[in-house]
Amino acid sequence: MAKAASLLAIGQTRLELLGNEIEVGRVTAMRQLMLALSMLFCVALGVVLVVIAITLLFWEQRLIVVALAGGLFWALALYFYFTMRSTASKTEPLFATSLAELQEDLRQLKAASRHGPAPD
Repeated sequence: MAKAASLLAIGQTRLELLGNEIEVGRVTAMRQLMLALSMLFCVALGVVLVVIAITLLFWEQRLIVVALAGGLFWALALYFYFTMRSTASKTEPLFATSLAELQEDLRQLKAASRHGPAPD
């Protein structure tokens, strides 16, 4: 009976840890998303205004200015795409801490079952 209670307590603790990890991950992801969207909006607006200003400044070469700006933005988009793709492949697996704790629990339970009291 004591082993069952211990297993249930371990399970409860691990589920609470998993819940905490999910909540922290959710809050972090939402904060990062909001910051990224705000930054993206500001950058896009700034880029449009700069391209308009350069086009007005060099009105006689407006086709070249717009073409160069378009090419630059496509090159930057490709750079960011490949950087994001490589970063996504290097991230730590989800719930790594919980999985590590469960592995440790299993190791300890196996060790305890080998050295437990002899049955009557």
